[in-house]
Amino acid sequence: MTKADLIAQCLTHPGVYEDYPFDDIADAHAWTVMRHIHNKKSFALIFERDGLCINLKCDPIRSDHLRQMFEGITPAYHMNKVHWISVRPDSDVPQDLLEELIGDSFFLTQKGKK
Repeated sequence: MTKADLIAQCLTHPGVYEDYPFDDIADAHAWTVMRHIHNKKSFALIFERDGLCINLKCDPIRSDHLRQMFEGITPAYHMNKVHWISVRPDSDVPQDLLEELIGDSFFLTQKGKK
């Protein structure tokens, strides 16, 4: 899966947009933040750190379980380690699970609709 594939997967959810708050241009090394339009909350952060990574919000109990099962799922880089995970798409994490985790993160962060 490429960075463009991850962005496209995130954009399948309604009312989201991609943002580049840390960089002037959207290049391959820029952090891409996927946000809800209605509350501006981020649900996925896509970045390069020794390979492609995506940070996703995850239920703490489930994230503990997933970290034990998959080498490609770790405590989130540069975020709350209890509520967020980092996933490496080019690892042992199946693509269907990654897509499910993106959907879960979308759902967990959509509260507070205006």
